[in-house]
This record gives sequence, structure tokens and C-alpha cells, in this order.
Amino acid sequence: MNRDVFITCAVTGSGQSHLKSDKVPRSPKQIAEACIEAAKAGAAIAHVHVRDPETGTPSRDPALYREVVERVRSSDTDVVLNLTAGMGGDIILGDVESPLPLGPGTDMVGATERLVHVEELLPEICTLDCGTMNFAEADYVMTNTPGMLRAMARRIQAAGVRPEIEAFDTGHLWLAKTLVDEGLIDDPVMIQLCMGIPYGAPADPNSLMAMVNNIPAGWTYSMFSIGRMQMPYVAQAALAGGHVRVGLEDNIWLDRGVLASNGDLVDRAGTILTNMGCRIMTPAEVREKLKLTRR
Repeated sequence: MNRDVFITCAVTGSGQSHLKSDKVPRSPKQIAEACIEAAKAGAAIAHVHVRDPETGTPSRDPALYREVVERVRSSDTDVVLNLTAGMGGDIILGDVESPLPLGPGTDMVGATERLVHVEELLPEICTLDCGTMNFAEADYVMTNTPGMLRAMARRIQAAGVRPEIEAFDTGHLWLAKTLVDEGLIDDPVMIQLCMGIPYGAPADPNSLMAMVNNIPAGWTYSMFSIGRMQMPYVAQAALAGGHVRVGLEDNIWLDRGVLASNGDLVDRAGTILTNMGCRIMTPAEVREKLKLTRR
């Protein structure tokens, strides 16, 4: 069991949750305020996507990221910023008889464009989704080839940013180990186990421990699941030796019929952990543990 636990809050994500809850932040101002709210509730790390302020649809606009980062950095609240680099690898196939041409919503760009906001803003952490996966939504494929990941890892490494490897299945761990062995990801290695997302690793204890048992000694790992499994995974994470992620990216509910804010979810996670005898780590302690460069 891990008794010194840090909490990451994924404050908005890139899905359609903004259509289901008015508490999901859309504008840069709202997203920055959500990061600050989560930090005040006990989160050491805020994981950030951005959305079009008018429509709420996911965006890769560096100007939106810049506004979020500047608002958080100029506040009086300390939190480690973790910007996604997962956008730009989306393929939407046509129907089953005519998969080509690709459908609306396809967003495929190169490694350089996927990392424009990271190289400009230099967050302490950015994500690296370590593999390709079928998602539940019809014919959507999250696409991250070994070549693309090598190119992105090199650029992240050169920027002095710590990658958070997102692993959705055991094969993603295999690829992550390969990138580390090739010298493309530096120590200390940080990984996020993404459980229960169709069709990756299921959110059951045996699948979780298969993932955990494939993580090399010395790596720092966090984990989460989605929907109603989010809070059970807070306890699972600590019991399995890891750290915790919650937030509106992964779950919009506090209780049945009660919509959550990011602060609500972090506060409940903190209560679960402290009642288990855990201590919640501060941003400063996380920086020391992960050797992060604060800017």
C-alpha cells in the first residue's frame, strides 16, 4: 500500500461531458478556475485539455492553452500543470462497407503540431498516450504509432518537460518500456494507468494488477477509472501502491443524481485516502519526487 499519495485532477477532458453537465469548464477562464479549485481541495497536479469557449468542443488552439496557463501561474495557488498532448491523433472511419474516405471529426497532425503548446508554454508535465486503441464510439480510433511516439518523446525530452505516459492496456506498457530503453524518456518515469475505457483494460482488480505487475521497479504510477468506478479506484490505487486521478474528464457525478465539481471530486478522494491512513502530497513534494522543472 502507498501511504503518501498525490492526487491529479483531470478538469475537463475532450469528450462530450459538457453536454451533460454545466459544471464542466469550457472557457480558458473556467478551466483555469477549475485547476485552482482542484488545487485548493488538495490536488497536486491539474491535467488540462482546452475547449472552444463557444461550443465546448475539444480544441488544440495554443492560444487557449496559453490563457489557461497564464491564469493559473499568475494566481496565488500552487499546482503542477500537466497539459495533454493527446489531441491530433483521431481517426474517424467511414461506414463498415466504405471506411474511406475518413469521416468528419478526423484530426491527424504531425508530432511538431501536436506539441506546439507544450514547447511554447513548457508545463512541468505533458501526457504521452503510449499506443493506439479502439474507443467505444463507433469507428473512432485513437492513433499513436511507435514512430509518432518516438518523435514526440524526443521533442518532449528536448523541451525539458516530464512526460506522463498514459497506458490503456498492457501492450502500451510494453511500448513505454521500449521508449525508456531507447533513452527517449528520462528517469524518473511517470505512468498513468487508464482503466475501464472501452476497449482497453477492464476496471477489474485482476486486470489492474496485471498492469501494475508489468510496471518496472522505480517507476511512479497513478491510476483511474471512469464513471461510478472513479471513487472505488481511489482506494484501489493506494492499495495497489499507486497515486490517484479524479476529475470531470472521467466522471461528472458526485452521488446518484448529484452533479460534481472538480473540487467536490478531489475533496471526496482526499477523504477516502485520509480515512485509509494516507497522507496527501503537496505540489512541492511532487516536484521533488518527479524532479520537475517549475516555470
